[in-house]
Amino acid sequence: MNLTHSPGLLDKSIWTDQLFTGRWQAGSFATGVIEPATGRELGRIGMADASMIASSAEAAAKALPGWANLHYEERAGVLRRAVRVAETHFDEIVGWIVREGGSTRAKAAFETTITIKVLQEAAGLPSRSAGEVLPSVPGRLSLARRRPLGVVGVISPFNFPLYLAMRAAALALALGNAVVLKPDHRTAVCGGFVVARLFELAGLPACALHVLPGDGAAGAALTADPNVAMIQFTGSTAAGRKVGEAAGRHLKKVSLELGGKNSLIILDDADLDLAVANTAWGSFLHQGQICMATDRVLVQRAIHDRFVEKLAAKAASLTVGDPVEGDVALGPLINEGQRDNVARIVAT
Repeated sequence: MNLTHSPGLLDKSIWTDQLFTGRWQAGSFATGVIEPATGRELGRIGMADASMIASSAEAAAKALPGWANLHYEERAGVLRRAVRVAETHFDEIVGWIVREGGSTRAKAAFETTITIKVLQEAAGLPSRSAGEVLPSVPGRLSLARRRPLGVVGVISPFNFPLYLAMRAAALALALGNAVVLKPDHRTAVCGGFVVARLFELAGLPACALHVLPGDGAAGAALTADPNVAMIQFTGSTAAGRKVGEAAGRHLKKVSLELGGKNSLIILDDADLDLAVANTAWGSFLHQGQICMATDRVLVQRAIHDRFVEKLAAKAASLTVGDPVEGDVALGPLINEGQRDNVARIVAT
C-alpha cells in the first residue's frame, strides 16, 4: 500500500509530539503511535493531562459565542469544506486507519466513506428549524428555541476511531457547540488528528475544536470540568458506568454508547450457508472488536452439528495477516481483552 502523505493533511511535521487546541502545540508529555500488526512506532503524539483538559475546556467556552453566532450558512460552509478535504485525502485517511487501527483496507474504506456521509448530513443541520411555536392562550405567543448546549466533551474509542469521533464532533459543531475531543491514544492520529486537520483546513474558527489524546485521568478531568456541558462517550460498559456516574454528579447531559452481548438466533429452516456467512461477518468484522459484534450464536439442536462444521470451515478459510501487506480478512488485535471475547455456539 502506498502511504505517501498528500501535502498538507497528516504530514508528521505537523503533529509530532503535538496535540490540537485550535493550533498545534506540545502536549504535557509524548507517547508513541504503535502499528499493532508489527509493533513498529509510526510516530509520536502529544498527550494531555488534567491541566491541559481544563485549559482547553475554558478556551472552548470562550470561543463558543463566536462560533454559535455565525450565520448558519457560514457554519454549514465549514462542514461542506471539510467534506471536500476528506474526499481529497481519502486514500491517506484510509491508510492511517489501516496502519494505526489495525483495520482491513475494506473496513477502513467503509469507515472513511461513512465519516464523509456524517459530515454531509451535519452540513444540513445549521439551516434546520431552531424552535417551535407552543400551544398558548389567545393573545399570547409561546416559543421554544433550541440553543447550543455549550462545550461538548467527546471520548471516543479505538475500534471505529474516525467515524465514532466525527459522528459526535461534527453534529455538535454543526449546531453551534464547541467540542473537546479525547480520542483513544492508540488511534489518536486516525481518530483524532484527522478530525482536527479536516476542520482546520475547512476554516473552523480557532478553539472551537480541541483534540487532546489522553489516558483515563484526562477523561475523568473532561467529565468533571465545569466548562463542559455534555459528555458523549463510546466505549466499554465498565468505563461507561464511571462516566455516567461522574456526569450525573456534575449534572451534565450525557450520552453513552457501551458494549453488549449480542445474540444471533438461527432456526432449523434457515439457509445454512447464508447463516454461516452472516455469523462470520458479525463475529469477525474488525477481529470482533466491535460493540455490535455477534458474541453468542443460538442454533436449534437439529441443525447444530452441521452449522458448527460449516462455520469452522468458514473460519479456517479466513486469511490472517498484516492488512498493510495485502488483502486479508483478519488483521491484528488492538485490544488485548478481546482475546477472551469469542463467539459461543449454544445448542438449544
